[in-house]
Amino acid sequence: MTGRWFEDWTEGETLEHEIRRTVTETDNLLISALTHNPQPLHLDAEAAAASEFGRILVNGTFTFALMVGLSVGDTTLGVLVANLGYDKVVMPKPVFIGDTLRARSKVVALRESKSRPEAGLVTFEHQAVNQRDDVVCQCLRTALIRRRPAA
Repeated sequence: MTGRWFEDWTEGETLEHEIRRTVTETDNLLISALTHNPQPLHLDAEAAAASEFGRILVNGTFTFALMVGLSVGDTTLGVLVANLGYDKVVMPKPVFIGDTLRARSKVVALRESKSRPEAGLVTFEHQAVNQRDDVVCQCLRTALIRRRPAA
């Protein structure tokens, strides 16, 4: 387990996740195929070249999933009961094949669970950042996290 128990979090705490990932053409093709998304901006090099972006855009669902995935090892791995929601998802800048993304997380809210005394709710603000330091995706994730077991 590398995540943290509910009691170990502090509101306002920020984590810079160490893992980075360079986005590949295969990543983009697979997520588009797996989700049945035929958007030409993701799959058609000629159509994408004629767009305002001038090249293929990475499917936003991949960017979102990668952002959350890069955070899991430091936040909820081994302590998660459930993800309760993802809110305010925004993608302020595009992601392109070859971009290298990293993630950071900030604890924006903590609250005890009323229905589950063995867990608490942690709301994280996750951000994905590219190699140019542009925020390319951001969201709030509310996770139900286990409390430290009694000794």
